[in-house]
Amino acid sequence: MALTNALPSDRMPLDRSIAGNLPLTTAQHTSGVSWGAVLAGAAAAAALSLILLILGTGLGLSSVSPWAQAGITAVTFGVSTILWLTFTQLVASGMGGYLAGRLRTRWPAVHTDEVYFRDTAHGFLAWAIASLATAALLGSAISGIVAGGAQAGATVVAGAAAAVGAGGAAMASAERGTGTSTASPGAYFVDMLFRKDASAAAGTSNETSTTTGTGIPSDAAPPVAEAARILASAIQTGALPADDTRYLGQLVAQRTGLAQPAAEKRVSDTFTRMQTELRDAKSAAKDAADTARKASAYAALWLFVSLLIGAFVASLAATFGGRQRDL
Repeated sequence: MALTNALPSDRMPLDRSIAGNLPLTTAQHTSGVSWGAVLAGAAAAAALSLILLILGTGLGLSSVSPWAQAGITAVTFGVSTILWLTFTQLVASGMGGYLAGRLRTRWPAVHTDEVYFRDTAHGFLAWAIASLATAALLGSAISGIVAGGAQAGATVVAGAAAAVGAGGAAMASAERGTGTSTASPGAYFVDMLFRKDASAAAGTSNETSTTTGTGIPSDAAPPVAEAARILASAIQTGALPADDTRYLGQLVAQRTGLAQPAAEKRVSDTFTRMQTELRDAKSAAKDAADTARKASAYAALWLFVSLLIGAFVASLAATFGGRQRDL
């Protein structure tokens, strides 16, 4: 009691002569961390973070519309998401840090600087535990952000492979002579080769052969399959040899009634158009993957910044709560 009355405040600097007369249980064995207060602040911060994230998800989804020219743009959506994450860290971390500082036990006869440090540590520990708990609950979302860059690279490879193989995949359908080849862009170019001229079709209107469903007679399936294989090989190598152009021109001339020069020109034009569309498809796949990679990187950076802000706010709020506790 004499010691308590001698000190005007718990927060006043402690005289070394007085500290030497304190009991060991008070001066040396008092815990510097109030784990109950830290866990309480962490639980409050984690719960508030979860509530605010759910609210932000609801507000974000309500502002997105599947209709064209409706809803917010992608840029606005990204900026609003960043701002909401930062707001969530400010509010949740501030609340958790304040509770950790306000609920901790009083440290009698501890220097003011030491009390300030302990309060800061309490806020930081509450923020750290809350962040780990939130990461455990939202592990799939965080891992999706981290793995976004790797997925973007895989998208480039998959998109390029799909673009290069677009012709060959459909050509297999054409080789079977089924109507399913029309579902693929590659089969469209093969069918384009064997389209009959209007003038030539008039002279062959009395044909009785059946068709496969692509508009090509059933007896034309072997030439179509052969043409598909030639074009698939040319797409992989990047060039159509002159002898293949001449041979395909002969097949086209036989089936369509075109003259040999006109048939060869059709083959060249079709192959050029096919190359152009495949090149555009690969370029679009790369652009989409690069956009996804940048979005993933920006999301990770802003998440890092918002977490740093949360750590600072939690530590600052804990010192304020501790000061209020000791008044």
